[in-house]
Amino acid sequence: MNHSFENTLEFASNCDKNDKLAAFKDQFILPVNQHNLPQIYFCGNSLGLQPKTAKEAINVELEDWGKWGVEGHFHGRKPWFHYHKFLTEFAAEVVGAKPIEVVVMNQLTVNLHLLLVSFYRPSKERYKIIMEAGAFPSDMYAIESQVKHHGFSYNDAVIEIEPREGEFTLRTEDILEVIEQNKNEVAVVFFSGVQYYTGQYFNIPEITKKAHEVGAIAGFDLAHAAGNIQLQLHDWDVDFAAWCTYKYLNSGPGNVSGIYINEKHCTNPETPRFAGWWGYQENKRFLMQKGYLPENGAAGWQLSNAPVFGMAVHLASLEIFNKAGIQNLRAKSLVLTDYLEFILNEAKKTNANLSFEIITPSSERGAQLSLLTDNKGKALFDHLTNSNIIADWREPNVIRIAPAPLYNSFEDVYHLGQAFNHFQG
Repeated sequence: MNHSFENTLEFASNCDKNDKLAAFKDQFILPVNQHNLPQIYFCGNSLGLQPKTAKEAINVELEDWGKWGVEGHFHGRKPWFHYHKFLTEFAAEVVGAKPIEVVVMNQLTVNLHLLLVSFYRPSKERYKIIMEAGAFPSDMYAIESQVKHHGFSYNDAVIEIEPREGEFTLRTEDILEVIEQNKNEVAVVFFSGVQYYTGQYFNIPEITKKAHEVGAIAGFDLAHAAGNIQLQLHDWDVDFAAWCTYKYLNSGPGNVSGIYINEKHCTNPETPRFAGWWGYQENKRFLMQKGYLPENGAAGWQLSNAPVFGMAVHLASLEIFNKAGIQNLRAKSLVLTDYLEFILNEAKKTNANLSFEIITPSSERGAQLSLLTDNKGKALFDHLTNSNIIADWREPNVIRIAPAPLYNSFEDVYHLGQAFNHFQG
């Protein structure tokens, strides 16, 4: 962190005046409290804010449904028959992929199961999955059920890597060493892009390279990475990935998910998969014939027709990302998160009632900082809420704070620091 920061409102205001992305905040609806006062929102890592264009995007599809009925599939302003195509290029930009490698469909854990069907193909000798200990529960449950489905026990088939004693996050060299130690038995290396609890940004290219070196597949859950960090999935040669769209991608609660499948796999019709009619070759789909002929690319993993209303909101959000540019957002995020770290450390110096440790690595992180607290942690979190600041509590004792560069400002971070200063325990 090589910045000359100041813990003053004037400094924060000047940063915002010089921020080329500052105007994007006006494109989102800020939550208000029971007194109708706007809140400072640092919870985009859990649920992003609503774009002001979301309502109109849904209304367009409601109007076309009303006007056209079933014919909206072909005559609507954005025909539903190939609605996913309106999102593909924008989604590919966000994750650094070729459009053919990306499709938006289903929800995140559904997609992870579908991808594991394709890429977890265990043999008697090579059947193990390596992942981080303490992964998001849905990932743990998905992996558990997948290995059991193939007749293996979790404790034998799944290798969870834990941080070293006294540390909170994983060292890349330790991950690579475990892969090497299990090189003859590992089938899939499966990690988060950004760890949900600690906020650690894993070294995706190095993990992928090592997995391939030992003959394994590399896959990632990018729920906390998509829209947060600058990904280059194709260049990194990642095999598969999936992400949700309701966190940093601001597309609404429980909304659709995106998937990435490397070109070498998704353009091969022999790559195994579960099939459904919306992944069938588009020009023959309504012939209703037997025998699955997949659409080329990741689109060949679709099962059902598009949930248009949810996709409409996602498209509205992706259009904002396209205008802002993921590279520009990441550049702002790095400085904004550094400023957050500075402000938190300043508060700690000032207020003896504060006791926390930032466990998110300064060199490996996205927008989120995770604060490991003491037995007053929940009281501190409640104090923030009562100060009109929305952060995130994760049991047993972590406060997650995530300044999203699309709608958070340096002034937001400064005011957060003031709330920390006033905590009395």
